[in-house]
Amino acid sequence: VQLQASGGGLVQAGGSLSLSCAASGITVDSYDIAWFRQAPGKEREGVSCVSRRGGSTYYADPVKGRFTISRDRAKKSVDLQMNSLKPEDTAIYYCAASESVIYSARATPNAYGYWGQGTLVTVSS
Repeated sequence: VQLQASGGGLVQAGGSLSLSCAASGITVDSYDIAWFRQAPGKEREGVSCVSRRGGSTYYADPVKGRFTISRDRAKKSVDLQMNSLKPEDTAIYYCAASESVIYSARATPNAYGYWGQGTLVTVSS
């Protein structure tokens, strides 16, 4: 299993970015796939995830209403559309995958066994 995150960059507050997690070795609808982020000096936190069963989604409270996660089976990717970005969204964003994650652990880094390399998102004020 290999995951490749891309799409990060520098954007002004209020702007948008779209991150993509390209997966190889798996089909994106057979794994639970999540996006995490880690800001300098902070712990890695769950941002959003999409489940393999039914495609239910989860969003952390700070990003609800601004971020949207989606699966693209043709591209074999899981994308994260980020709108209305804020300086506090600045972080390295990672995608992660797991064969199965229990509901209560969906935003827990240790629940995921496969990780991409991360892509930097910087939001200027």
